[in-house]
Amino acid sequence: CPTHRALHRVGLGTMLFGTTLSEDEARRLLDRAHLHHGVSFFDTAEMYPVPQSSATQGDSERILGAWVRDRIRRGALRREDVTVATKVSGPCSEMPWIRGGPHRLDRAGIVASCEASLLRLGLDHVDLLQLHWPDRYVPMFGDELYDSARRFHSKPGETSADSLLEQLSALRDLEDRGLVRESGLSNETAWGLTRCAGLARESPGVARVARVQQCYSLLCRGLDQNGGLRECCHEEGVSVIAYSPLAMGLLTGKYLPPEGRGVEAGYDRWGPPRARLNLHRGRYSEAESRYPRDERTTRAVQAYRELAHKRGMSLTELSIRFVLSSEVVGTALLGCVDEAQLDELCLYAGRGGLDRDALEEIDRVHAAHPSPTP
Repeated sequence: CPTHRALHRVGLGTMLFGTTLSEDEARRLLDRAHLHHGVSFFDTAEMYPVPQSSATQGDSERILGAWVRDRIRRGALRREDVTVATKVSGPCSEMPWIRGGPHRLDRAGIVASCEASLLRLGLDHVDLLQLHWPDRYVPMFGDELYDSARRFHSKPGETSADSLLEQLSALRDLEDRGLVRESGLSNETAWGLTRCAGLARESPGVARVARVQQCYSLLCRGLDQNGGLRECCHEEGVSVIAYSPLAMGLLTGKYLPPEGRGVEAGYDRWGPPRARLNLHRGRYSEAESRYPRDERTTRAVQAYRELAHKRGMSLTELSIRFVLSSEVVGTALLGCVDEAQLDELCLYAGRGGLDRDALEEIDRVHAAHPSPTP
């Protein structure tokens, strides 16, 4: 039966729509998520699907938008019943097919991105437009330590605060035009979020950041660490969209070596052939650098699996419910490749967060195995 009541904090990610999943497979997943489980938040991006390429860029938006329009036409949903979120790519020399790089995240690029996304989606507005990553150097996608020598500004003579002001102003213009309902950030730092909140208070005509999308899981707890975003989100009233709550499948345990095999060689040879880290091996650099299948990660996953079994649940359940235990997490994004996976994750999410004793035990495991996939 539907689990609508419990899943208001769950969203469905679409970054595999058009590569791992065909359009028909994606549509079945969307139907199952919304019509059966009541999931109403759907996240995409102009660069999706992944692994990214010029041939597939934008297909995830096209598939999602076609599904929304078709279901509205059939009377299966109303536009106001779903939240469609997409993202503007930041500077990236590896994607020249997106605005030539993009070279920077400026007003013209943000507006062009939004308008192109709306065309692909076939919608007159998006409910949330996020800046996918900052237009400045920050440690992300596997980096942990800040290196001031790597600082850059994409526009000579401009400070990071100047760049943020231009971006927030562009987002506000899109809101005023009715093309965007809310604005957000992604892969941001505590400084970036705090500065954006300050600019929204200090400067007329700039957007307020309503949500920030960050990686958050048992294996990636930068959100919770001292100096992280959790305090900022509390103080500024910003809701977190937690992506990769299963650390790209590592926290299902499916990549662990079989019983009796040691972890010394890591587990890069294990797991189902169609599992993402195997299927796209050598073609998805962010996944392979950020989610290393090495001894450190293996031992952390095994420790959390032991804790889960001790508490009478699967590793997957422990992982999903841990993310939903955070009071600043408004939405946990699920990534699924079939309906069976979706049903399992929605079942666990419907059970809500973990109790205090479980969270304290998780903190002890974290102290011994701190964030191997930052």
